[in-house]
Amino acid sequence: MPPSPDDSGLAAVDIIVPVHPPSHHDIRAPLLSSSRSGGHPRNTMSAFFSSPPWCATPSFLTKVVMVVLCVSFTFVMPILTSLSTKLPASATSDHISFNLLVQFPESSLSLVSFLTLYSTMSSDRREGQPCHDSATVARSYPSELNRAFRHHLFIFIPSFIIEVVHKLIFISKADVSIPYIGKFLSPGLNGGIVMVLILSSWAYRTGIFLLVCMIFRVTCELQILRFLSLVNMLEGDELVKDARAVFEEHVRIRKELSSTSHRYRFFIIGCLVTVTVSLFGALMVVLGSKTKKTFLNSGDLLVCVVVELSGLFWCFMGAARITHRAQGMASVASRWHMSITSSTPPASCHSKNNSRGDIRNTTDGPVPEEDLDSDSSFRTRQALVAYLQHNNGGITLYGFALDRGLLHTIFAFEFSLVLWILSKVVVLS
Repeated sequence: MPPSPDDSGLAAVDIIVPVHPPSHHDIRAPLLSSSRSGGHPRNTMSAFFSSPPWCATPSFLTKVVMVVLCVSFTFVMPILTSLSTKLPASATSDHISFNLLVQFPESSLSLVSFLTLYSTMSSDRREGQPCHDSATVARSYPSELNRAFRHHLFIFIPSFIIEVVHKLIFISKADVSIPYIGKFLSPGLNGGIVMVLILSSWAYRTGIFLLVCMIFRVTCELQILRFLSLVNMLEGDELVKDARAVFEEHVRIRKELSSTSHRYRFFIIGCLVTVTVSLFGALMVVLGSKTKKTFLNSGDLLVCVVVELSGLFWCFMGAARITHRAQGMASVASRWHMSITSSTPPASCHSKNNSRGDIRNTTDGPVPEEDLDSDSSFRTRQALVAYLQHNNGGITLYGFALDRGLLHTIFAFEFSLVLWILSKVVVLS
């Protein structure tokens, strides 16, 4: 339809959208547009992730607020609440020692998560945004987002409920007095303020840790969907014979995987070191303590361990899945190459007489154009298979692929440390 000028003198163009579903090659729109969301309540999280806030560059005021909140909830509030609470002298519980075991790993993981999220928001890199992908990725990505958010709530909400119950029991039995101002407040008000500070600090530290874990897992799932779309180009309904299109798509995915690896390697290594040190420190203290273990003195330690291991395994499983998918692309391309080669009609006698495959140097006469195209396509597909065999890495940590083999190595190392600590405890006892 020709453009019609409006009152302001600008031309208003009516765009006619085709009703048939787009194919892999003609869809290059953002994944989660308003037309795709359809306004359904289930797409609320999908609409939130269509323009992720961690991909936006924050203003200076936003950065200052983020830093102030991190310092307050990560360091100031835990120190203040630890100084404000103490058990009566008649109590035999060893809660204070166990409480210190909880504060250090929670604050460390919160700091590592904040630095990762801050660097992601401050950088101007947009490779990981879910846009310019195929229709298969566009249809599957919202469900992956909703599933990741449900997993986040599945870890956070039960842990928060247990933490609330534990702190209610602990505050009711402890002597609570806020430094410098506690003597001017009633015991109930002291306990209520400390209770709010404890839960606020826990929610912030646990929430930001699980948030970064969720973002990393969603990023891995997005790359998995892109690999599935690439597999669909080779073996599915959108079968293509152009090796260059497959190569360009794989190069794009590889660049984003490399960017993801560089962006989150500090987070993964920091979490692994923090969890390892905290768990083995807690194991040594708990085994060395003669105090009876109860929900009062060990409840928050249990919640801390569950949250740490859940977030760490959540990240590791996502990285291992994307690495496994990336390593399998060479096999898929080999089957695709074999399928196209076997279905190609045999070449003419001009190419058969050339045993070395250089059909351009034959002296038997002019070479048919279809033989030249067939030989060129064969060489291109063969080069693509060789490229995929030598570029099959997924998420890497300083060159080491975070695959199942590395996970087995980490598990063996952690299990050896456990056995060593247990042997020391048995010998000392």
